[in-house]
Amino acid sequence: MNKKSWIIAVTAAGVLSTTAVAGAGGFIEKVHGLLRSDIQVSVNGESTALHPVYINGKAYLPARDTASALGYELSWNGKEIKLQGEGDQQQEEETDYILISGVIAKTTALEDGSVKLEVLGRGTNKWIILTADKETVIKDSQGKTVAVKDLKEGMQVTAEYGPIMALSYPGQSHAATITVGQHTLVKEDAVLSSGNSTDGWQIQFGQEKPELTLNAGKETLVITPEGQPVEWSQVKPGTKVRAYYGPIMTKSLPPISPLHVLVVLDEQPENAAEFRELGWSFVPKEQQSRLVTKKDEALVSVVPAKSAGVMTSTDKQKQALADLVAKEGKLITVTYSTDQDALLGPLVVVIHPETKELIGFYARK
Repeated sequence: MNKKSWIIAVTAAGVLSTTAVAGAGGFIEKVHGLLRSDIQVSVNGESTALHPVYINGKAYLPARDTASALGYELSWNGKEIKLQGEGDQQQEEETDYILISGVIAKTTALEDGSVKLEVLGRGTNKWIILTADKETVIKDSQGKTVAVKDLKEGMQVTAEYGPIMALSYPGQSHAATITVGQHTLVKEDAVLSSGNSTDGWQIQFGQEKPELTLNAGKETLVITPEGQPVEWSQVKPGTKVRAYYGPIMTKSLPPISPLHVLVVLDEQPENAAEFRELGWSFVPKEQQSRLVTKKDEALVSVVPAKSAGVMTSTDKQKQALADLVAKEGKLITVTYSTDQDALLGPLVVVIHPETKELIGFYARK
């Protein structure tokens, strides 16, 4: 039962009873009533010790005892009667939480006992940093409580967070609820082979021969460490990835397991400092005042041209991008956090790896 605080102002100095003592000014009047002990009062179907008093055909109940039976505490200061609900008196308003479903990529324990979680998954944000603490409701799929300290890398989770988020990239917020699923296995290695399977896609790991086979389907998430989507066609032999799979595995050789999330790890160009300089020069003037990332701290990555999702603005840029896509080439991206990241995502400058000219920008939200 939701309870609210009520203040009842009274103009008569007295409390109703079967008799009252006459007082000055006519504010108190002597009345006569009939106590009906044969009438039982119940609250929500449960009997109480309350019995009404009938005065002039109307039923009255003692205020303090009635308030207590309804879950309120009554106080009287001579001028007003105040009813205060027990426990939390404020009705909780429904909060529009943001949802993400994926895996915990990293955990960082904090001194106050809380834990920062880097989560990659599906939702409004595919890459998010969540803080889980004593206020976070954490349960497993069976409804059993899970301790904050037991949250580990590789766990599948569904989390509700926000709606307040820090203006950073990735976004940061407090986790209101976390539902923990299976604890996946994690493998970070170069892909030995990849190709189509009966139900989707298949990749294999191993040195010279397959030692592990992972099957992927429509539900498998394939992304960069920053949550950008990657097409399956870009996952080729030699591609370095981090795979979250299992824990169910066949007893065959090689063992086979379902793949849940595949993180395609970005390559780092040898001349990253040069591309940071170029990226800084390509930032639009109207965005320069909004940058949070310092010039020498921008993230420089090598990404497949085919899956980059670049927005070009000139015919020359469109043609340069088309040529790189046709020959399955790569692009250089320089990523900057801005004070608009929570709404739009980061600003990503895209540069041609050979001509070092501006190709365009990633589409923001």
